Amino acid sequence: MTIALPARAKLNLDLEVVKSRDDGYHDIRTTMQAIELHDLIEITPANETSLTTSGMDVVNNADNSVLRAHRAVEQATQRNLPTRFHLHKRIPPGSGLGGASSDAATTLHGLVATYGLDIDLAAIAQALGADVPFFLHGGKARAEGKGERLTPLPTEPAWFAIAWPGIELSTAEVYRAWDEVHGAAPNQLRHAAEHVEPRMHEFAVRLGPHWQMTGSGSAFFARCDTRQRAHDLTAELDDWTAVTYAVGPWS
Repeated sequence: MTIALPARAKLNLDLEVVKSRDDGYHDIRTTMQAIELHDLIEITPANETSLTTSGMDVVNNADNSVLRAHRAVEQATQRNLPTRFHLHKRIPPGSGLGGASSDAATTLHGLVATYGLDIDLAAIAQALGADVPFFLHGGKARAEGKGERLTPLPTEPAWFAIAWPGIELSTAEVYRAWDEVHGAAPNQLRHAAEHVEPRMHEFAVRLGPHWQMTGSGSAFFARCDTRQRAHDLTAELDDWTAVTYAVGPWS
């Protein structure tokens, strides 16, 4: 039996970097909103574990977040769970939209459903990455600490235009740059992202002041009152774009 699950993206509606930590991470405060834009993960029991991909280019090796999540579940259950995965990638990698973290969280849910597991997904998710706990539940939440301390918030209806310049940014590099240059609201990582990749500044200027960077970059979004307004904004651009909307919690 094969199950197919959406791995939805997120937007950081604001992002404050509170301080750097001794473990190399940073404490943050951010409001995260899940959106309908999603990857698709197919999960099938098999004789051996494998991963195939389609859609946008993505790293397909042992570091892929799908396979990392699979190994974490095997370790937690002390069981071999040979599984065939197929990842159809629609969320741009290195964009600040949380695609890899969402893929990991969705893989966790999918393995539990496929094999009838009874395990603590919250602990596994936190070990996999700062954003993975958010994607276990989705919706809208205030995230603090490394991102693992979550306070659910009501999801408000909203449309979003998204634009991505085709630049993949390293989250770790952007946070290291923040240690040098800091930043300002609404996303205190934007100046750091532009420090790492000067083309980000050119992209931001071209979009205009009503667009805001998400996460550590490099995608930007504009909140819109209507779907048509979001389409109008993206129609003006030659870059990769999407029109999407806010979604509530899924678990």
